[in-house]
Amino acid sequence: MLLNIRGDKIKITSPMKDYIEAKLVKLDKYFGDADEIEVTALVRVRNENQIIEVTVPTAKFTLRAEEAHKDLYAATDLVVDKLERQIRKNKTRAKKQIHRDHQPFIDDFEIEKEEKEESKVVRKKMVEMKPMSEEEAILQLELLGHDFFVFEDMEDNNINVLYKRKDGNYGIMEIR
Repeated sequence: MLLNIRGDKIKITSPMKDYIEAKLVKLDKYFGDADEIEVTALVRVRNENQIIEVTVPTAKFTLRAEEAHKDLYAATDLVVDKLERQIRKNKTRAKKQIHRDHQPFIDDFEIEKEEKEESKVVRKKMVEMKPMSEEEAILQLELLGHDFFVFEDMEDNNINVLYKRKDGNYGIMEIR
């Protein structure tokens, strides 16, 4: 695994780099071609929290996790745990796909042991979409208490997804 560890407005010291490398190298066991995977870790500071963001691009998909904590070492442990959960979840889905289609779906993981993690659709909801402004969509999002809201923009009639960001602000994805 090729590791690229860098800091944004923070100097990465040798002990920090060694700790992050030691934790991320543990992910090698999940990948068959670990030498070809380039992992990027970005460390930054926001207020008193230290944030670590790790991106693992593979041939079939990209894993990404971000954690914030007052202690960088604790944040690193949390982000590695989150990545391991994502890997196990994707392995489970891959095995289900293989059994269903009788053909390989993913070659990026070495299958060592399987943990039961099943995700399924438990509810479907039909929504009537009416054109609205961004302000109305934000109001609807807050009233519903959801993290995202799909709406039709009244200006250009495009379908947009409004989502709440971790920093408390909003983002919009325009679908064309």
